[in-house]
Amino acid sequence: MTPILQEKIPYDVTALRPLPGIAPLNMAEWLLVDEAFAPQMIERARLLAERRADVLAVTEGAGPAVDELLQFVLDWLRDHGAGYDISANAVRRPDGVSVPIDRADPMLTLGHLVQEDLCIMEKRGEEHVLTAAVLCFPASWRLAEKIDRPLVAIHVPVPDYPQIAPRVQRLFDGVQPGRPLWRFNAHGYGDPALYHPSRENVEEAARARLPYLRSERQCVLRLPQTRACVFSIHTYVMAR
Repeated sequence: MTPILQEKIPYDVTALRPLPGIAPLNMAEWLLVDEAFAPQMIERARLLAERRADVLAVTEGAGPAVDELLQFVLDWLRDHGAGYDISANAVRRPDGVSVPIDRADPMLTLGHLVQEDLCIMEKRGEEHVLTAAVLCFPASWRLAEKIDRPLVAIHVPVPDYPQIAPRVQRLFDGVQPGRPLWRFNAHGYGDPALYHPSRENVEEAARARLPYLRSERQCVLRLPQTRACVFSIHTYVMAR
């Protein structure tokens, strides 16, 4: 399969900040359309058709947040989505594809609308739990292993996460509607596949020599009605 690659990343990947590395984001800059939009959306459609159980999950009780997220994205695209045309029953994307708005299957609709993967985190007790997601482009993790689990369990493989876990939880507790936050990561990969659920057996020090750079632009925002948090992921893959 021909790799789906971007030509550039719209931020300096060498300017990594200490974890969690969060900065404020202009709400109008939340969702992005880049030069890989059309091929990435084709790949998303393939994965949603062929591997739905691997890339989409909704837990019991997540329905109100999922419904709100669909309407929130539609409203955002109407106000800020360059190249999108929103009607009552369908959305025409920048690549000309028309996507029916299926309110009975909102996460599937969202998976066909934007390049970003979208994860819903809801407060359950003292922690935020991953209650729903459309995750077509996982970077070395599997949705089935993380769905319905809290932040600490989700980040078990991440070095030093236990030390910053309280700060991350405070971040999710404190994010306010209309005031999103963002961060990014950047790692070398040997395989450019966007659907990449398995970890590569590579020492961290050797990743700088791998042929592809993969970076995720990760945003966190709060939905105003259900108060659920949305964690969005825009994936870039470039040849070095």
